[in-house]
Amino acid sequence: MILNSKPLTLTEAKSYYKEGEDKKPIDEYFKAFLKLSKEDADKLGEEIRSLNNPKLKEEDIVKIVDFVPKDLEDLNKIVLDASLNEGEVNAILDITKKY
Repeated sequence: MILNSKPLTLTEAKSYYKEGEDKKPIDEYFKAFLKLSKEDADKLGEEIRSLNNPKLKEEDIVKIVDFVPKDLEDLNKIVLDASLNEGEVNAILDITKKY
């Protein structure tokens, strides 16, 4: 039975993962898609959360941290359900551009 669930960034998922020879595809996946160190991913997530934007769900924040969008088009592909205005988009992109 699942009592609760929490979305994890790729860096958090990797911290629970133990590398091994029989897990080569997973090792390659992390190598290909991890963009930030654990410390940077944590900082980026906290900065996005500090915006206190009620339109952003935790799942959206995790996706932003994983993909680190650099422009409006990339951000819109990640945050489909939230109708962000120009100011909100710019605030997020100003943060992600640092990473």
